[in-house]
Formats: sequence, structure tokens, C-alpha cells
Amino acid sequence: MGALHSYTVNVTWTGAGDTGTSSYTAYGRDHEVVIAGRPVILGSADPAFRGDTSRYSPEQLFVAALSECHMLWFLHQAANDGLVVVGYSDDAVGTMRVESAGAGQFTDVVMRPHVTVRVPAAEVDDADAADDRAVTDARLLTVHQRAHDHCFLSRSVNFPVLLEPTRFVTEH
Repeated sequence: MGALHSYTVNVTWTGAGDTGTSSYTAYGRDHEVVIAGRPVILGSADPAFRGDTSRYSPEQLFVAALSECHMLWFLHQAANDGLVVVGYSDDAVGTMRVESAGAGQFTDVVMRPHVTVRVPAAEVDDADAADDRAVTDARLLTVHQRAHDHCFLSRSVNFPVLLEPTRFVTEH
């Protein structure tokens, strides 16, 4: 068995107001996520569920966590593969279906990472550079797939986490 890690957070509801949960519309959805030694995350429900638009919703943070996990594994795998990544951004989108009874679940998350890779000038100038070391979309896709296969979070969910990387950009 591998190493076990635990993660402790404190979530405190701050939206009780004067009446608490006397009705569905009486209480606020505001809360704080506290992790020792770190800034407080101000949370609320999604605005569709009476939340505060100026605060993060659990659904947004969930999609962000999947995106972050993939990015961190991608950077790790890129370094192992000899790729010099100098820029990375992702426009991730999660889709959640809410059923008529009110319960719901995510149906998928699509990540659209955009990667900038530095290609050494010698590699650009050397027409005889080894094809297996060339920076191509296919090579980056392989690194993305290895990252996906390792991401702790995408391996833990019961819905598809899809990758649609945009064409990479090279920088000399």
C-alpha cells in the first residue's frame, strides 16, 4: 500500500443572519473555508441556488481543483520529458445536471489547456534534430494523457474528465 495523505479543512457557515433556517429564503449561503496557515476562501452557493456572486461556489472550486491537478501533473510530466513549458492556462468547463427532485451531479468536465513551450534555438536551426524530440501537438498530447492518468482528482471522480488541448505555442 502506498503512502496515505490527509487534508484538513474547516468550513464554517456565516449566513445564519437573525432567523437561521426558518425558511429556504431566510438564510444566507455564505461560508468560509479555512485551511491552517492560508488565506480564507469566501464561499457561497452558486447564484442559481441563492448564492452570492462575489464569492466562490463549491462547483467552481471543484472544477478549478480538477484543472489545477491536471496542470501540476502536466508540468511534472513535461519536465520529465524534457519539455520546457513557460506558459500554461486552462479554460475548464464543468457541466452539472440538476434533476427535478433537486439532486444533481456533474456529467463531465472539459479542460482546454493552452501550453507555451520554449524550443531551444539549436533545435529550431538543426534540420537533423531527432523527430522523437520535436515539440509537436502529438508529443504534448502524450504528456497531457500521462498527466491525466496520474491526476489524483480526475482518477477519483465518477464522470468523464475530457481533454481538448488547444494548439501549443512555441517560444525561441
